[in-house]
Amino acid sequence: QVRLVESGGGSVHPGESLRLSCVVSGDISSGYCLGWFRQAPGKERQGVANIDSAGKTTYRDSVKGRFTISVDNTKNILYLEMDSLESADSAMYYCAAERSNSAPLIPDFYTYWGPGTQVTVSS
Repeated sequence: QVRLVESGGGSVHPGESLRLSCVVSGDISSGYCLGWFRQAPGKERQGVANIDSAGKTTYRDSVKGRFTISVDNTKNILYLEMDSLESADSAMYYCAAERSNSAPLIPDFYTYWGPGTQVTVSS
């Protein structure tokens, strides 16, 4: 069983930064793909970034160059560094895990989910 808990969300102004963290509990030594997703009110959940067991990263186009996904394998913590935040980035952010060496950046491919952390970007 894998358990995920996010933190680091908050309210910021456009152009500011936030770093989200996701503590991953459980045995993920056999190979997991980890990802960040977000969902705004009235919209479908969408993939933001993921990192596979080899360290390969994938980003949605709208966050490329602004967001960075990373993982501390010694502490089992997944991060999402978000810079130059825009109002369109406002959403509930979720971390997710799938027991696979890699997975598409599509919510349906992920089995384990955290409860989410809210990010609000407004002036």
